[in-house]
Amino acid sequence: MRFLLLGLLTALTPLTAIAAEPARAGKPIVIGRSYSIESKILDQKRNLTLYLPPEYAESKETFPVMVLLDGGVKEDFHHIVGIASLAAEYRKIRPFIVVGIENIDRYHDLLHPSKIGEDQKFKPTAGGSADFRRFISEELMPFIKKNWRVSEETVLMGESAAGLFVVETLLKTPDAFQAYIAISPSLWWEEQSLAKSAVSAMKQRPFPAKRRLFLSIADEGGTMQGGVDLVVNALKEQAPEDLGWTYQPMHDESHGTIYHPAALAAVRFIFATPPKKH
Repeated sequence: MRFLLLGLLTALTPLTAIAAEPARAGKPIVIGRSYSIESKILDQKRNLTLYLPPEYAESKETFPVMVLLDGGVKEDFHHIVGIASLAAEYRKIRPFIVVGIENIDRYHDLLHPSKIGEDQKFKPTAGGSADFRRFISEELMPFIKKNWRVSEETVLMGESAAGLFVVETLLKTPDAFQAYIAISPSLWWEEQSLAKSAVSAMKQRPFPAKRRLFLSIADEGGTMQGGVDLVVNALKEQAPEDLGWTYQPMHDESHGTIYHPAALAAVRFIFATPPKKH
């Protein structure tokens, strides 16, 4: 019997290998494309990732565009494109384009300069957010509008340090985007200086009409929650009437788990389909 079993195993092995070969070859699953753009402002070549909704190829319409921070293939591009692919009538999400920006020096680009010594030791390359914002507004957005059919509806999205950059962009250049998504923004940076300036920033810079903000935070506590609280209070006190904003804390989530549930909620808020007329 033992020799019979060995003979059967020997005979079956080549068939198993042959059967597995097509599975190993497979077919590529393509959800987007990569591009690069030369930036004179940053003196760098920056890599981009692009997702186009299926409807794009079938129509001549324009589509909203989301600029995704931390948007490289090995970063958050796949996560957000998975949510973007849910855009269908029964899910009540409008289709939109995603353009992700791959990082080179993440904290240099996303954090404004800090006068705090501990901050400087913690993130010694920080401080380039102003130039990075100029790159997005003056080079990236014209590149996107030149090459793809995008509407005037533009969205900036980021989490953690990227969320801080989103809030800073809203407060300093509110006309840069129509909508802003900030998830667990690192508003603790530089002893909450950005959050503490929120009221005066909104007084100094009149907001363009019909801007929107989605703001969320996980169970962070400490100065991070405190910074978000300052921004929320500033919005209640000083936000223009036509700024459509929502604050959805998710205290059942951690810093490491909030991105997916908050991103889905944000997309549903920003890209909701208009109600059907009866």
